[in-house]
Amino acid sequence: MNINEATQRSAQIRALYHQLERKHHGKEWTVEEDALAFLTDAGLVGRLTMSQQGRWLAQGDTAAELEHKLGECAWWLMVLAERMNIDFDAALDTFLSKTEKLLG
Repeated sequence: MNINEATQRSAQIRALYHQLERKHHGKEWTVEEDALAFLTDAGLVGRLTMSQQGRWLAQGDTAAELEHKLGECAWWLMVLAERMNIDFDAALDTFLSKTEKLLG
């Protein structure tokens, strides 16, 4: 899958979550709430990484949960970029190019 396809699919999934938010809470999450949800999942990546490396005891299937959370974090980043009118593909390309040039 390419980044453009992933970005489009991410936006479609987020739209479905917005429907659930309106149904259950009367309004959609704000961009700030999305950012906090991303940070929560990023923190879980840290804990699951510690578990995978034998430095933290987590319950459940650490490998499967870690894979899921890594995917979810990528999804959140695409969602946040879209909600803030940032081209995710361009932002990633710019970052990679600048970093490659810096590290030369």
